[in-house]
Amino acid sequence: MASQSTPWILLALSVGLFCIDASLAARHLLDTPAPQAAPLVPSLPTVPTLPTLPPLPTTQLPPLPTIPTLPMPSLPPVPATTLPKLALPPLPSIPTIPSIPSIPTTIPSLPSIPTTIPTIPTSIPPLPSIPTTIPSIPGLQIPSIPFLSPPPAPTSP
Repeated sequence: MASQSTPWILLALSVGLFCIDASLAARHLLDTPAPQAAPLVPSLPTVPTLPTLPPLPTTQLPPLPTIPTLPMPSLPPVPATTLPKLALPPLPSIPTIPSIPSIPTTIPSLPSIPTTIPTIPTSIPPLPSIPTTIPSIPGLQIPSIPFLSPPPAPTSP
Protein backbone atom coordinates (compact mmCIF):
# COMPACT_ATOMS: atom_id res chain seq x y z
CA MET A 1 0.00 0.00 0.00
CA ALA A 2 2.86 2.35 0.82
CA SER A 3 4.49 1.84 -2.58
CA GLN A 4 1.37 3.14 -4.39
CA SER A 5 1.17 6.37 -2.39
CA THR A 6 4.91 7.22 -2.63
CA PRO A 7 4.71 9.02 -6.03
CA TRP A 8 1.75 11.09 -4.85
CA ILE A 9 3.57 12.13 -1.70
CA LEU A 10 6.64 13.15 -3.71
CA LEU A 11 4.47 15.13 -6.10
CA ALA A 12 2.76 16.95 -3.24
CA LEU A 13 6.13 17.81 -1.63
CA SER A 14 7.59 19.14 -4.89
CA VAL A 15 4.51 21.30 -5.56
CA GLY A 16 4.67 22.61 -2.00
CA LEU A 17 8.37 23.50 -2.29
CA PHE A 18 7.75 25.20 -5.61
CA CYS A 19 5.01 27.33 -4.10
CA ILE A 20 7.24 28.33 -1.17
CA ASP A 21 10.04 29.34 -3.53
CA ALA A 22 7.65 31.35 -5.67
CA SER A 23 6.18 33.19 -2.68
CA LEU A 24 9.66 33.97 -1.28
CA ALA A 25 10.75 35.30 -4.68
CA ALA A 26 7.67 37.50 -4.87
CA ARG A 27 8.29 38.82 -1.33
CA HIS A 28 11.93 39.51 -2.23
CA LEU A 29 10.79 41.53 -5.25
CA LEU A 30 8.44 43.53 -3.05
CA ASP A 31 11.16 44.19 -0.44
CA THR A 32 13.81 45.46 -2.87
CA PRO A 33 14.11 49.23 -3.33
CA ALA A 34 13.45 50.84 -6.69
CA PRO A 35 16.41 50.50 -9.07
CA GLN A 36 18.70 53.49 -9.39
CA ALA A 37 19.31 55.20 -12.68
CA ALA A 38 21.90 53.44 -14.81
CA PRO A 39 25.32 55.13 -14.95
CA LEU A 40 26.03 57.16 -18.04
CA VAL A 41 28.02 55.45 -20.75
CA PRO A 42 31.13 57.43 -21.71
CA SER A 43 31.19 58.63 -25.27
CA LEU A 44 33.54 56.93 -27.69
CA PRO A 45 36.58 58.86 -28.91
CA THR A 46 36.54 59.93 -32.51
CA VAL A 47 38.61 57.89 -34.95
CA PRO A 48 41.38 59.94 -36.61
CA THR A 49 41.24 60.11 -40.38
CA LEU A 50 43.82 58.14 -42.30
CA PRO A 51 46.21 59.94 -44.64
CA THR A 52 45.41 59.64 -48.32
CA LEU A 53 47.63 57.43 -50.45
CA PRO A 54 49.51 58.95 -53.41
CA PRO A 55 48.28 57.77 -56.81
CA LEU A 56 50.05 54.79 -58.32
CA PRO A 57 52.43 55.53 -61.21
CA THR A 58 51.23 54.50 -64.65
CA THR A 59 53.62 52.83 -67.03
CA GLN A 60 53.38 52.69 -70.79
CA LEU A 61 53.32 49.10 -72.05
CA PRO A 62 55.23 48.25 -75.20
CA PRO A 63 53.07 47.43 -78.22
CA LEU A 64 52.30 43.78 -78.87
CA PRO A 65 54.27 42.12 -81.66
CA THR A 66 52.43 41.37 -84.87
CA ILE A 67 51.89 37.82 -86.04
CA PRO A 68 53.92 37.08 -89.17
CA THR A 69 51.99 35.88 -92.20
CA LEU A 70 52.81 32.39 -93.33
CA PRO A 71 52.70 31.21 -96.92
CA MET A 72 49.62 29.19 -97.76
CA PRO A 73 50.34 25.64 -98.94
CA SER A 74 48.96 24.82 -102.34
CA LEU A 75 46.95 21.64 -102.75
CA PRO A 76 46.96 19.54 -105.89
CA PRO A 77 43.76 19.84 -107.93
CA VAL A 78 41.01 17.35 -107.25
CA PRO A 79 40.50 14.90 -110.13
CA ALA A 80 37.22 15.45 -111.88
CA THR A 81 35.31 12.20 -111.51
CA THR A 82 31.63 12.05 -112.18
CA LEU A 83 29.48 9.96 -109.94
CA PRO A 84 26.69 7.94 -111.52
CA LYS A 85 23.19 9.15 -110.71
CA LEU A 86 21.18 6.71 -108.73
CA ALA A 87 17.60 6.19 -109.81
CA LEU A 88 15.12 6.35 -106.99
CA PRO A 89 12.25 3.84 -106.89
CA PRO A 90 8.84 5.31 -107.63
CA LEU A 91 6.85 6.47 -104.63
CA PRO A 92 3.72 4.51 -103.70
CA SER A 93 0.44 6.15 -104.55
CA ILE A 94 -1.50 7.67 -101.67
CA PRO A 95 -5.07 6.38 -101.36
CA THR A 96 -7.78 8.98 -101.67
CA ILE A 97 -9.57 10.04 -98.51
CA PRO A 98 -13.36 9.68 -98.61
CA SER A 99 -15.25 12.93 -98.35
CA ILE A 100 -16.53 14.00 -94.94
CA PRO A 101 -20.31 14.24 -94.70
CA SER A 102 -21.58 17.74 -94.18
CA ILE A 103 -22.80 18.73 -90.72
CA PRO A 104 -26.20 20.45 -90.60
CA THR A 105 -25.92 24.07 -89.54
CA THR A 106 -29.48 24.44 -88.22
CA ILE A 107 -30.93 22.79 -85.12
CA PRO A 108 -34.30 21.08 -85.48
CA SER A 109 -37.09 22.75 -83.54
CA LEU A 110 -38.05 21.32 -80.15
CA PRO A 111 -41.52 19.88 -79.56
CA SER A 112 -43.99 22.32 -78.10
CA ILE A 113 -44.49 22.35 -74.34
CA PRO A 114 -48.10 22.06 -73.13
CA THR A 115 -49.30 25.28 -71.54
CA THR A 116 -51.74 23.67 -69.08
CA ILE A 117 -50.64 21.75 -66.01
CA PRO A 118 -52.71 18.74 -65.01
CA THR A 119 -54.55 19.23 -61.73
CA ILE A 120 -54.00 17.06 -58.68
CA PRO A 121 -57.17 15.74 -57.04
CA THR A 122 -57.72 17.38 -53.66
CA SER A 123 -59.99 14.78 -52.13
CA ILE A 124 -58.38 11.67 -50.67
CA PRO A 125 -60.34 8.41 -50.93
CA PRO A 126 -61.16 6.86 -47.54
CA LEU A 127 -58.89 4.16 -46.22
CA PRO A 128 -60.25 0.65 -45.96
CA SER A 129 -61.52 -0.17 -42.49
CA ILE A 130 -59.24 -2.12 -40.21
CA PRO A 131 -60.85 -4.73 -37.97
CA THR A 132 -60.48 -3.89 -34.29
CA THR A 133 -60.98 -7.38 -32.94
CA ILE A 134 -58.82 -10.39 -33.50
CA PRO A 135 -60.75 -13.37 -34.78
CA SER A 136 -60.55 -16.35 -32.51
CA ILE A 137 -59.02 -19.60 -33.63
CA PRO A 138 -61.05 -22.63 -32.63
CA GLY A 139 -59.23 -24.92 -30.22
CA LEU A 140 -56.73 -22.26 -29.14
CA GLN A 141 -57.06 -20.31 -25.95
CA ILE A 142 -54.73 -17.44 -25.12
CA PRO A 143 -54.28 -16.94 -21.40
CA SER A 144 -54.70 -13.42 -20.14
CA ILE A 145 -51.50 -11.61 -19.22
CA PRO A 146 -51.98 -9.61 -16.03
CA PHE A 147 -49.56 -6.76 -16.77
CA LEU A 148 -51.22 -6.01 -20.13
CA SER A 149 -54.72 -5.82 -18.70
CA PRO A 150 -55.84 -2.60 -17.02
CA PRO A 151 -55.55 -2.53 -13.23
CA PRO A 152 -58.68 -3.28 -11.23
CA ALA A 153 -60.74 -0.28 -10.16
CA PRO A 154 -60.17 0.70 -6.53
CA THR A 155 -63.07 -0.01 -4.25
CA SER A 156 -64.12 2.74 -1.96
CA PRO A 157 -65.29 1.75 1.64
